[in-house]
Amino acid sequence: MSSSQIGFLVPLNGNLEEEEDTSTPKLPISTGANVIGRSSLSISDKRLSRKHLTLIASRNGSADALVEGTNPVVVASGNRRRKLRTGEKAIITNGDILELIPGHYFFKYVTMAREKCGENGNSTDALNTESNEGSLSRKRMRPVTKDEAFARKLQAEMDNDALVEEKSLVTVKSGYSRASTLSIPSAHKDAEAIRHFSVPYDKSPLTFRLLRVKDLPAWANTSSVSIRDVIQGDVLIAVLSNYMVDIDWLLSSCPTLAKIPHVLVLHGEGDGTLDHMKKNKPPNWILHKPPLPISFGTHHSKAMLLIYPRGVRVIVHTANLIHVDWNNKSQGLWMQDFPWKIQKDLSKGCAFENDLIDYLSELKWPEFTANLPALGSFNINSSFFKKFDYSNAAMMKVRLIASVPGYHKGSNLKKWGHMKLRSVLQECIFEKEFQKSPIAYQFSSLGSLDEKWMTELASSMSSGSCDDKTPLGSSKPLIIWPTVEDVRCSLEGYAAGSAIPSPQKNVEKEFLKQYWAKWKATHTGRCRAMPHIKTYTRYNGQNLAWFLLTSANLSKAAWGALQKNNSQLMIRSYELHGGVPSMHHRMPSSLGVLFLPSPVNRHGGFSCTDNGRPPKNECGLSEESKWKRTKLVTLNWEGNRNSDSCSEVVVPLPVPYELPPKPYSSEDVPWSWDKRYYKKDLYGQVWPRHVPAAV
Repeated sequence: MSSSQIGFLVPLNGNLEEEEDTSTPKLPISTGANVIGRSSLSISDKRLSRKHLTLIASRNGSADALVEGTNPVVVASGNRRRKLRTGEKAIITNGDILELIPGHYFFKYVTMAREKCGENGNSTDALNTESNEGSLSRKRMRPVTKDEAFARKLQAEMDNDALVEEKSLVTVKSGYSRASTLSIPSAHKDAEAIRHFSVPYDKSPLTFRLLRVKDLPAWANTSSVSIRDVIQGDVLIAVLSNYMVDIDWLLSSCPTLAKIPHVLVLHGEGDGTLDHMKKNKPPNWILHKPPLPISFGTHHSKAMLLIYPRGVRVIVHTANLIHVDWNNKSQGLWMQDFPWKIQKDLSKGCAFENDLIDYLSELKWPEFTANLPALGSFNINSSFFKKFDYSNAAMMKVRLIASVPGYHKGSNLKKWGHMKLRSVLQECIFEKEFQKSPIAYQFSSLGSLDEKWMTELASSMSSGSCDDKTPLGSSKPLIIWPTVEDVRCSLEGYAAGSAIPSPQKNVEKEFLKQYWAKWKATHTGRCRAMPHIKTYTRYNGQNLAWFLLTSANLSKAAWGALQKNNSQLMIRSYELHGGVPSMHHRMPSSLGVLFLPSPVNRHGGFSCTDNGRPPKNECGLSEESKWKRTKLVTLNWEGNRNSDSCSEVVVPLPVPYELPPKPYSSEDVPWSWDKRYYKKDLYGQVWPRHVPAAV
């Protein structure tokens, strides 16, 4: 075998099965250009040109398929078929199928490293590395290109690709046709859609970003962010809210924090970790663990508030302040800068401001005084954050949905948890296409659930009305959750499962089988970056009615449960989180940002860190701007997002997983972290890592 050979084109019959006895042999594919045609395939059909197709293969296993003959070629990948005409090309990866003439001469592209990692052809060749027993973060010795090839191959094979008729995922009612997809090259719509994710500055608060994953190829980290991209500039005060905090990693990864005059860390740590934080924190840092009115709770929300001379930056995200969360996992982050209010507007507020202040008031941190140059001396408490103008967030229909522990009733019944989400959605008008449309739940920890509560939550998630005032109506949700194979073959191997901390007794309830759907993230390159992100959405094809990015997992602890004839919402903590399988942590409070379609016009793109942006008294909406309605879509949406219509602004959201989700097959097993798995992962490990000898 030549060292440059990377795979084969394998002939298939009409049922897409490998031919056993055929005059057409497997065609070896090597790095560089491979000419496919009548002569190389020993096929006499003159519809095939002698130079019908050129495959330009890379060492990472992917190949550019360029059509050079006069007749079209079809590339089938997953559930999509794309017809390529002369001069057009597409990227193909392991498992993709070529029809050299549409409906005839089927060939499957198969890369060579496919023997060892599972029955579906998942490879561990050239991927073994030393495992660091004392840390979840591992040094990877293989090149990034091998990670890319493996990620593509793994997902393609685990999906058991089946050809279906070519169809649009955008409904007719959306008003967009295939003719309007000029902004997204067809070769990349599925495989590498995030490569084309770029949002103009004035629209950036309308969407969110994925966090950068260090072992992914560059295209998969397009428009992604790191912690240094977020905490930057002349920060005067930083409020960091999180559950887990690794102070050593935090200071080394973001040295700016050591220079900020005032830093308040709201955390959920305890015992030895808290002692270490106290001993090693800079002297100007304040540590505070929010009060817990109900036993077994902890502080789980993930947010940052950064005060600048020009305003405040509000960040809502899903990552703990630890190395693995900011480097190895699928995570999300939203941020927006807001200016200081001008004197005459100090008493004015908005819904977003109310959401924020209500939540901050519950944290009850120790008030401190800060002298801000050229601004004066301020008492830093929850009321201090009323001094900023959040009107742009209100106009763009961005809302905060929070949960705090307690028994909430009366006027507070709809202030927190799923009842807050219900009340916000009830105020919204959605397009008719979302009536009875599906809902997806995606998260990283599963509580102890029952069917009654699932119905209660679905009622809140299904709230909202159409233009004609009819309700959107309920729809059965799907739960996007990694399988055992997803975890085993992930970037971290089984170690990734420690951050998906749900026990077998929660995961294997019989009624949950109807909900399971696969974690598939080919278009964002995150198939092997296990999700710590939490999202909830209602969708129709690639159109989104609304989208919630949050730290709330699927549990009564995070969302609350109605009591006393639905007159009281109890939010308290009892679900698992983090650590090793023998540690049972609890997590209650959560914070999320809700994206809604809304009338919006162009605003000035205010920035706290770019002095070239309009100052605080010029960042409002332009008087001559026309109001438009935002249209929320996924990265796989096929319309022309570069050209806003007269009536709407298209806002792409980098939803990391693919919609619609694919339900589990009979062979898929949902991950639970307290089971034993003896099939070795990429690093030669089993789970749990140290299995006691049988007695």
